[in-house]
Amino acid sequence: MNTTTLFGIDLLLTQAANYKNKRIGLVCNAASLTSLGTHTRVALQEAGFQIVRLFAPEHGFDSQGVDGAYIDDNIDALTQIPIVSLYSKKLAPSAADLADLDLVIVDLPDIGARFYTYLWTMTYVMESCEQYGTPALVLDRPNPMAKDISLAEGPILTPSCASFIGRFPIPITHHCTFGELAKYFQANYFPNLDLQILFMEHWNRSINSNYPFFPTSPAIQRRETVYTYAGACLFEGLSIHEGRETASPFAQFGAPWIDADRLFLAASKLADNVILERVHYTASISIYQGETCHGLRVIPQDPKTFLSVAYFTKLIALIDHLFPNQLQERDYLTNVNPTGTKHLDLLLGIPNAFESIITGKYQTELKTEEWIEKIKPFIHY
Repeated sequence: MNTTTLFGIDLLLTQAANYKNKRIGLVCNAASLTSLGTHTRVALQEAGFQIVRLFAPEHGFDSQGVDGAYIDDNIDALTQIPIVSLYSKKLAPSAADLADLDLVIVDLPDIGARFYTYLWTMTYVMESCEQYGTPALVLDRPNPMAKDISLAEGPILTPSCASFIGRFPIPITHHCTFGELAKYFQANYFPNLDLQILFMEHWNRSINSNYPFFPTSPAIQRRETVYTYAGACLFEGLSIHEGRETASPFAQFGAPWIDADRLFLAASKLADNVILERVHYTASISIYQGETCHGLRVIPQDPKTFLSVAYFTKLIALIDHLFPNQLQERDYLTNVNPTGTKHLDLLLGIPNAFESIITGKYQTELKTEEWIEKIKPFIHY
């Protein structure tokens, strides 16, 4: 029997009486929906919850903001509730934001990669709630990339490379849910936080199809994008277009200087469980805007065994070998990294990431056994 997964929000709606008199702040975006597709803020209001303030992560409350762009405070057109941006001059709620709240609820989606910033917004909310004595409740959701924890891919973040795309030492692909990570972060970084988790029902790491996938940001519109994102996102720090504004962002990639036929023949030997297609397209955003790019589309045959970071780092090294002196590091400007420098280091989480990939040194950094032992006590599913 294929039982539909119930998200944390679905379970919270059955407990409305427990929250009748609480003034609540809600951290969410457009992908924060019940399993039936009702937006969390609407479902909570209709159930009698008193939502007095909304908090929005990167990409804004509507999840449509340009990657890395500053997001202003706003007013929710539907409910007229004020929206406080947590991707502006501040990344965390202030004392004033929390002063009149009895509870902060976090209901954010995730796609399972360390540098997908909604995770770190959650930690900043947790930190503020601990600092100002406001209880927090995390509503759990599926990690659509989740595999067995043993398949987590490093590198583990090096503290010198900490940033808003990687705040604490965890692997690039952690295969945890936000609920599990929230408990881990509480134990290790926020021990005085009053935290509750509403874990899901009818979900485990072997399941990725009995619940709807809701687009989480402009480039993550389809479930399939999640499977290649963690590895292909490294192109953001290189002179290769990452496929934004194409039908297959973070699955197809290219550059004007790549010979797609030559790369196809060489890359076909990298892995047996991947289908490759040659692509030729005009980049409409990001690097090479208006230029014709040549490259590949990567289609994993079995997402549950495909190791995205290992595959794409090998592919990057191959591209450098095939096209000498063409592959360069790229600055990637964002609200939290205005100069855009060292973006590849911040993504991979280690210093001198470009050299490490090209020389193969990074392979020794992919191991995650020590972290797996640390996270095991917090695994719920």
